[in-house]
Amino acid sequence: MKVVFMGTPDFSVPVLRALAAQHEILCVYCQPPRPAGRGKKDRPSPVQVAAEDLGLPVRYPVSLRSEEAQHDFAALQPDVAVVVAYGLILPQPILDAPHRGCLNIHASLLPRWRGAAPIHRAILSGDAETGICIMQMDAGLDTGPVLLRAATPIGTEETTADLHDRLSSMGAALILTALARLPDLVPEPQSKEGVTYAAKIDKAEARIDWSRSAAEIDRQIRGLSPFPGAWCEVAGERVKLLRSRLATGQGKPGAVLHDMTVACGDGAVEITLAQREGKRPMEPAEFLRGLRLPAKLD
Repeated sequence: MKVVFMGTPDFSVPVLRALAAQHEILCVYCQPPRPAGRGKKDRPSPVQVAAEDLGLPVRYPVSLRSEEAQHDFAALQPDVAVVVAYGLILPQPILDAPHRGCLNIHASLLPRWRGAAPIHRAILSGDAETGICIMQMDAGLDTGPVLLRAATPIGTEETTADLHDRLSSMGAALILTALARLPDLVPEPQSKEGVTYAAKIDKAEARIDWSRSAAEIDRQIRGLSPFPGAWCEVAGERVKLLRSRLATGQGKPGAVLHDMTVACGDGAVEITLAQREGKRPMEPAEFLRGLRLPAKLD
């Protein structure tokens, strides 16, 4: 099929590569390069880098609302547009341009977790499973009918980074199935019950409150890893906690029970990966060689 691909971050790259191996990619749309690094030089997105590596034409308009941008898109005459974590609203003329519409790869089991941060929110909320939906896009926020879905359990020690990579691979496989079966797929309207919205992660959510339950803190650590990273203060230094698991033990909230096991309001968590400021992530044995934990964490 003749495909326009629309995506920007790392999550989108495996999908682009899978599509390019089996279909004709007319053009790749992504967000414009952004200032990054110490020099604040413009850095292309992961999708732009991958597209150029594949020898594909790339466009990165600031908006798709102008008549010129919409005309240029329609002139490609795509059979379908595949959209995954693109980052721009698609106006109705864009949605209408491909012969078979615009298909979105969404990392949740819709209608649960519509919106910007479905992977984070699934872990933070303690969901037992999540998945991928291939959705026929409409003008709403992740409200279109679903063509295909695939579920997967969330591991008890899985982080957002882990789940991100697994769901990206699932999305790449499922969109290939969807395109192969597209004429025969029947769009399934989303249920009006069970709708939740995955609000963008706020850095204010990252500070750990040890008076909360161990289950909540464990989900906070895993759900915010690697970014923005749940954190606490250790001897006045901000330390990110990036991996954890539930542990046995009781004590005053924040009390270090042994090694890197910390008491919570109810139960305890064992920290299995942590990162000091300006340092790389470290497992407990290495971390404790460089920093002695106080009796209580803040």
